[in-house]
Amino acid sequence: MQSKISSFFKPSPATAKIKVASPISAIIFANEAEICEDPEITVTYKRRARNPGSESDADSAGATNRLGEVDMVAKLEVPKSGKVLNKKRKYAQFYLELGQSDFLLHACTICGFKYAKGDEGDEKVHKTFHKNYTHGIQFKGWRNERVIYVPSLDTGRVIIVLSDDPPAQRSKVQDVVKMMEMDLGDGWIFHQHCKVYLFVSSGRVTGCLVAEPIEKAYRIVSSSTGKKSQDPNGKGGRENSVVLQFGEVSFQREIVRKNNSAKGKEMCDSVTGEILCEKEAVPASCGIRAIWVTPSNRRKHIASYLLDAVRGSFCSGRILNRTDLAFSQPTSAGKALISNYIGGNAFLLYTTW
Repeated sequence: MQSKISSFFKPSPATAKIKVASPISAIIFANEAEICEDPEITVTYKRRARNPGSESDADSAGATNRLGEVDMVAKLEVPKSGKVLNKKRKYAQFYLELGQSDFLLHACTICGFKYAKGDEGDEKVHKTFHKNYTHGIQFKGWRNERVIYVPSLDTGRVIIVLSDDPPAQRSKVQDVVKMMEMDLGDGWIFHQHCKVYLFVSSGRVTGCLVAEPIEKAYRIVSSSTGKKSQDPNGKGGRENSVVLQFGEVSFQREIVRKNNSAKGKEMCDSVTGEILCEKEAVPASCGIRAIWVTPSNRRKHIASYLLDAVRGSFCSGRILNRTDLAFSQPTSAGKALISNYIGGNAFLLYTTW
């Protein structure tokens, strides 16, 4: 019986031999008188293909070395790389969230851009956007640009972009319009029939005016904003104001009432309050849809240069008067600009829808 078992477990030169003493052998070979010692059982292990980069290979090599029966020692080969790894730890700055309203995204008070403080990528993008917003988008110039106006002080130039111009010029206009939308609102400033006037100074677009052809406009009659009344003590006060007294604390509340009794007039609600226009329209040809100047270049007559360029180039063969320009619904700053440029409050308004 032993010969049969020994022939079944034939040893091979590439296998490891382990002597196992089992109590079962005393029962199996109890009737064999010629057996004086425990039988030798050969256990065969097949070695798998070794992966130099795997951790399991290193663990198996360590286990076989501890047994001391393996004929070959596993060698771990580490792939060589020319890159030197920096083993020094980097200690990053962490932030504590204590209920801050702008913990995740901080909004810039000047450009309105939202970014994550402490993030290098976000702060770099904000820095670029902030500079483009306050100083203007970079402009290297075009080979075939249309220069239509140069101020007398040679502080810059005004170029015009039309709907059939090359894609590079129209793409630059879209970038400028996105900056304008930060202040004037999005979705209404530009369409394909508009003429865009860009004021370029010091390699940047510092001002933009969007004009469109129109057929009619409305003349302003009066405006209810910006009026002040005198109180009995001679101090300047606001019209339709009410003072509420609570002990020693007083509150002043301003009330604006709509005047619906006026006939033959059309009321246009604007950012600055109520603007009353005549009901009958008058003919007009040029509508100033939007005008915008970068914050760091305001008070430098850039808007006036843009308006002068429009008067001289919008209608071919004719120079428009200042009173011929019609404007869309203005903001408070836009109303001040129009009044200063025309020289009065009697200007034309038109609807942009």
